Amino acid sequence: MDHDHSAIREEVAKLCGDFPGEYWRAKDRDRAYPGEFVDALTRAGYLAALIPEAYGGAGLPLSGAAAILEEIQRQGCNGGACHAQMYIMGTLLRYGSAAQKVEYLPRIASGDLRLQAFGVSEPTSGTDTLSIQTFARREGDHYIVSGQKIWTSRAEHSDLMLLLARTTPRDKVAKRTEGLSVFLVDMRAAREQGLTIRPIDTMMNHATTEIFFDDVPVPAANLIGEEGKGFRYILSGMNAERLLIAAECIGDAKWFLDKAVAYAGERKVFGRPIGQNQGVAFPLARAYAQMRAAELMVHEGLSKYEADGDVGEEANIAKLLASEASWAAAEACVQTHGGFGFAAEYDVERKFRETRLYQVAPISTNLILSYLAEHVLGLPRSY
Repeated sequence: MDHDHSAIREEVAKLCGDFPGEYWRAKDRDRAYPGEFVDALTRAGYLAALIPEAYGGAGLPLSGAAAILEEIQRQGCNGGACHAQMYIMGTLLRYGSAAQKVEYLPRIASGDLRLQAFGVSEPTSGTDTLSIQTFARREGDHYIVSGQKIWTSRAEHSDLMLLLARTTPRDKVAKRTEGLSVFLVDMRAAREQGLTIRPIDTMMNHATTEIFFDDVPVPAANLIGEEGKGFRYILSGMNAERLLIAAECIGDAKWFLDKAVAYAGERKVFGRPIGQNQGVAFPLARAYAQMRAAELMVHEGLSKYEADGDVGEEANIAKLLASEASWAAAEACVQTHGGFGFAAEYDVERKFRETRLYQVAPISTNLILSYLAEHVLGLPRSY
């Protein structure tokens, strides 16, 4: 088996060739969603990479999805417009009922439905997921949802949302991890029944939003797994998410390095290429070394994940190292380009803004360090 998925990478690179820098600059300038790019990925089957073939997907392992997302970033495009359909999928695949899979997976695979919205974070809880307050109360064959979510990216462009809500009050559960449930919300119906979406303008074009639930009815049939067990279902998908985001960061780092090395070789100042100067060359060489080390950890995590191993350590380290490697490459690329690094037409400043996100989301660097300190090194819990 081709664990590097080189054939897939080649095809993804070809598809990305139809969406050059000017396409992304226009989207960035207008803060517009790259719907044409997402449609092209959908038609080619890439967003159904993890869906089993029986439901119309490609049935690829996680390393296949990682190769797709890495290549998208390496080609100067942005997978942030659609990557959630890769990493949200695990919760539905692992814990969804047979009826839910039959109803939703073929339509997601065909592009008839988009599963891009992930409703977890709230204004008062941030990374403290167990403190969420959005509540779903059972009334007959429906749950009635009230509350607020924030940083729910792509909500305006998604037909379905994976929602984490409390179903038992916090003072009625023995452990904080109990009493949370996961729902598959039909956002088209919900918008007509009390769901409000408000866009948030951010540093980069990321189509993120805050969402308000005002007694929104959700069919009980849309509960994923058992009521009250949802936190475990969400956690199991987070390692896959971290590995896929890490792969995107590797792609970003490679894009920055390719761009900077080419410029450093052709740009002449004082009668010679600027890449001949160690002050230019060394930051690029160091960023390359960081990228390669992070890439190896990503591959290690993917291999262990596909062997059904516990990848908490590997996934978190891969995310930490890859996000820092992409930022180091971004810094070196801007510095190599000098003033032109700030010119929109070179695409460096856009990618520079985009890759900065990944030291903050989907989990911040400090939370990863806290995890490693406690769960790997055995130090006392810090929070």
